[in-house]
Amino acid sequence: MAAVGLGVREIPVGILKGNVLHLPPCVLTKLLLLDRLETSAAQRQDQLSFQRMMSSLKLTMDSRLEHTLQSPWEIASQWVVPREVYPEDTPEMGAVLHAMVTKKIVRADVGYKGTQLKALLVLDGGQKVVFKPKRYSRDYIVEGEPYAGYDRHNAEVAAFHLDRILGFRRAPLVVGRFVNLITEIKPVATEQLLSTFLKQGNNSCFYGKCYYCRETEPACADRETMEGSVTLWLPDVWPLQKHRHPWGRTYREGKLARWEYDESYCDAVKKTSPYDSGPRLLDIIDTAIFDYLIGNADRHHYESFQDDEGASMLILLDNAKSFGNPSLDERSILAPLYQCCIIRVSTWNRLTHLKHGSLRSALLSATAHDPIYPVLSEAHLEALERRLQGILGTVQQCIDQFGNDVVMVEDRMTLSHL
Repeated sequence: MAAVGLGVREIPVGILKGNVLHLPPCVLTKLLLLDRLETSAAQRQDQLSFQRMMSSLKLTMDSRLEHTLQSPWEIASQWVVPREVYPEDTPEMGAVLHAMVTKKIVRADVGYKGTQLKALLVLDGGQKVVFKPKRYSRDYIVEGEPYAGYDRHNAEVAAFHLDRILGFRRAPLVVGRFVNLITEIKPVATEQLLSTFLKQGNNSCFYGKCYYCRETEPACADRETMEGSVTLWLPDVWPLQKHRHPWGRTYREGKLARWEYDESYCDAVKKTSPYDSGPRLLDIIDTAIFDYLIGNADRHHYESFQDDEGASMLILLDNAKSFGNPSLDERSILAPLYQCCIIRVSTWNRLTHLKHGSLRSALLSATAHDPIYPVLSEAHLEALERRLQGILGTVQQCIDQFGNDVVMVEDRMTLSHL
């Protein structure tokens, strides 16, 4: 008789025959009930979280910060922890975004290293933000490879709010902003940035410093006023570490990455650090879902916090190569999902709650406050709905092949904001 020790008593629970423990029907029933109770509790938790998210989506752009004497920059800095950039409950979110839109620009410089045009601005109070200028109209369709074209400033705004909607909370804060290049930027610009200013007709322009920046391809304002996005710089006390994405592309014509021809590639990934333990592989799969929804096929690297030993979140930085072609659903972005065939239960529950038009309406509500609203064209909103159905179908195929218990991974972490 096999037994379970409970203090000074041992309660027999089954009969051990060889190496197999045979449980009586009453015990099996209790175990099944416990499993169902845990599952239903998780579903209730996810349902409540979804309802809280939907009720707090619409933001009020207001400068007031109640119950605190802190600056908006201090508040946003204190939100950051290893597993999220901002907490679920953020009544000050509107005030922080308002500050990003309205605070005086005290310094302007060329952007940090990268391939695309951007400017690094410092706002009153010492807060750094990254400014990405408008390059396309909302209805412009970027043809060619899924990673083609200039950065899209509105994609950064939409991606941030999608991060809120999905409950990931791994993207830095982003908001649209109009800046006057002559009165707001030039007086505080560095010589390096000023040297890239020029005129095209009546419009002021600049081309910055970056790998693909060219004098012949500047970003131009409407006369003096330029539309763009500003992304809040993460606190310097959280230095970043860059990683090569295991499902990155080669960007070489005729040369495939291993994942593009080896369907068992995920098995190899699971044997390498930091994907052999901890949350990172599930973060990769969350990110694949996020990127497929926004049409971002350009995540060749990703960032986490330094010295994290794989415990930090995968931070959803640089989402501007998104929402380029609403007719293109680049299925290869989902390779981590359909090759590994695992997904967080919480992610799956959130996706199912967003069916039947909820995703579209949620994003419209989340971005209604933004100075550059409407952020996305109707075609891109329709693409989001279509791609969501594609994700749900992919997960269902995995379940059909491997079973629910293999595909669904319970991975809830307690997130401390001390």
